[in-house]
Amino acid sequence: MKKKLVVLMLAAAMVVSTVACGSSGGSSGGSSDGGGDNKSESADVANKDKPLVWFNRQPSNSSTGELDKTALNFNKDTYYVGFDANQGAELQGQMVKDYIEANIDKIDRNGDGTIGYVLAIGDIGHNDSIARTRGVRKALGTAVEKDGNVVSDPVGTNKDGSAKAVKDGKIGNLVVRELASQEMKNSAGATWDAATAGNAIGTWSSSFGEEIDIVVSNNDGMGMSMFNAWSSDNKVPTFGYDANSDAVAAIAEGYGGTISQHADVQAYLTLRVLRNALDGVDVDTGIGTADEAGNVLTENEYVYKEDERSYYALNVAVTSENYKDFTDSTVVWEPVSKQLDEKTSPKKKVWLNIYNASDNFLSSTYQPLLQNYDDLLNLEVEYIGGDGQTESNITNRFGNPGEYDAFAINMVKTDNAASYTSILNQ
Repeated sequence: MKKKLVVLMLAAAMVVSTVACGSSGGSSGGSSDGGGDNKSESADVANKDKPLVWFNRQPSNSSTGELDKTALNFNKDTYYVGFDANQGAELQGQMVKDYIEANIDKIDRNGDGTIGYVLAIGDIGHNDSIARTRGVRKALGTAVEKDGNVVSDPVGTNKDGSAKAVKDGKIGNLVVRELASQEMKNSAGATWDAATAGNAIGTWSSSFGEEIDIVVSNNDGMGMSMFNAWSSDNKVPTFGYDANSDAVAAIAEGYGGTISQHADVQAYLTLRVLRNALDGVDVDTGIGTADEAGNVLTENEYVYKEDERSYYALNVAVTSENYKDFTDSTVVWEPVSKQLDEKTSPKKKVWLNIYNASDNFLSSTYQPLLQNYDDLLNLEVEYIGGDGQTESNITNRFGNPGEYDAFAINMVKTDNAASYTSILNQ
């Protein structure tokens, strides 16, 4: 009853205000007094003018990697948030190489003079997957270049070293050979598929046996599937990417290492750029410049590339030496963990999708972080989980953009930004 009385009083106050001052149009920024009818403000702004952040999958050509500048410049409040894929890829490759060098006297399991590795590729058309494959091959000396770029194609099997996409490398007195690699794509079309990777390691181990000395994966989801299915029992070091909690914990059990892409910083940036646009403040607020609550990041944690309108979190190698610092991947980053004042940053509604609700990294690490930050940033986020296979599975649930103040989009394929912007342009 008390709540109802307050609502009636507020409604009466709004009527008086309208009579005295006249109606005013909405804007893409939040009102400075923290009041107002959020739904009507949202309706007053055209969907094409509302803040938009692409995250995790950067709008780009899946064949060439060329950025989709049209999507990245959809409106003045459009940005991309991800991580520095090339820096992370180099770190992963160096991590594997460092492990080999540190264990050079015992790494060759069958003593044949060759370090054989197998590689699980997530998505042959995904920029991050391409970068990680290239990073490993470059570090291990197995890279082949074509048109100035390291070839990232899967080799299938390469027992005799005759594959054209790779060559034999050398570390110390040992030959390094990519014995096998394939895209982990299931029969339904979903990529980065952990179950497919688990099946693949079974096939590879049957074919190569003790020739496999190292297992490498484009992510921890596939890496852990192979580790649990075969590598752990056979004491073969396995290297992944993402620093998922289960992978970090498995380092104590022989998992070789992983890469933290600073998901805590990424998740914060994903929502922070939207918050800043909604509040009508400089986009750097709470990022490179401290906000009123004291939230701020350092140059060791992210980079911003203005020409790409993209924020990239920096990566950290997680190994047996430091893994205990990364055991909980869903804890918010302390320097940006302070609550915003709802008077200056009023509640706003955000539509956000995860391309695949079954993706291990996004579902077990990224979304929980987003859910921690949305409260701190006073954002009411609706989370939509896709099937990882078709864009329509997500866009079919994007039929009411007028109800939201901002959007955060994680595409199934990096080519498909127009599937979303066409809806916002209606």
